[in-house]
Amino acid sequence: MAERNSISFENLLSDLKNQIYYPVYLLHGEESYFIDALSDYMEQNILSDLEKEFNQTIAYGKDSNVMTLVSYAKRFPMMSNYQVLIVKEAQDLDKIEDFQPYIEGPLASTILVLCYKYGKLDKRKGLYKAIEKKGIAFESARLYDNKVPEWINDYLHQRGYSITPKAAALITEFLGADLGKIANEIQKLLINIPAGSEINEGYVEKNIGISKDFNVFELQKALARKDIFKANQIILYFAANPKENPLVKVIPILFSYFSKVLTYHYLPDKSKNSVASALSVNPFFVADYQQAAKTFPVRNIVSIISLLREYDLKAKGVENASASDGELMKELIFKILH
Repeated sequence: MAERNSISFENLLSDLKNQIYYPVYLLHGEESYFIDALSDYMEQNILSDLEKEFNQTIAYGKDSNVMTLVSYAKRFPMMSNYQVLIVKEAQDLDKIEDFQPYIEGPLASTILVLCYKYGKLDKRKGLYKAIEKKGIAFESARLYDNKVPEWINDYLHQRGYSITPKAAALITEFLGADLGKIANEIQKLLINIPAGSEINEGYVEKNIGISKDFNVFELQKALARKDIFKANQIILYFAANPKENPLVKVIPILFSYFSKVLTYHYLPDKSKNSVASALSVNPFFVADYQQAAKTFPVRNIVSIISLLREYDLKAKGVENASASDGELMKELIFKILH
């Protein structure tokens, strides 16, 4: 039972494709993408189109109550082995714990799916324990930022495409860790790309609107080389496009970068694969950290990290009454380079 309830997204989806069903599913957690992907698959594939007409119900938490949903769950299917009841936005249900008596003795022919987003059902409560005993409790956890490029690579591989490390990093930088948004943008991108292609920065720039020359990764490379001209070109572009490149978005990326450069200085093993593992980066980017470490000794890195903290506060209005993002960015980059 414990193994079943620590099931991964991939294994749960595989079970569904193999028509291995349980009477109750709890899909909960902070990452809505996996919850939507699983519930969408169930909605589209468990029943045939003809069976859905009589045996599939989609309800929403804010428009429903538990007693009514339980009455639906207790119905027997018509001309089908199963009926499917999917409760979307189940976190909005009032008195969700009232499901417990039904779940302790669920109808074998009903597949009840509770989609509980943006948080977790309390694992200490009787309802959760009943779900664990009778069905599947899948926790959809957010990915760490450094795991998103790997997820993008796997997502595309499953669809017959590949992607360069830099292109995956660009998508991550531009869209963050919102997997739903990333999947949506990738689907739009694939419409214009032949099957089996490798997606590079050019494809990303053309189809997602990210500049391959003026982005935070190119800024990091310019800083690592102390290329003042290129760094100034990039921050002028950022200043001209503040919605796409707000300072509060740029600073955390630079903070993470220089923190890793500081870590690099203290690594006993500076071989490519060891550095990639220690810094949780693709080996493709190790050379950038090596170059930055040559350019900035430890004392400079410590000062830069302090500057980033200072300007992060200024970008949020602390001790800054009027300076724009562009002005603050120019000051910050000047101080880093000098």
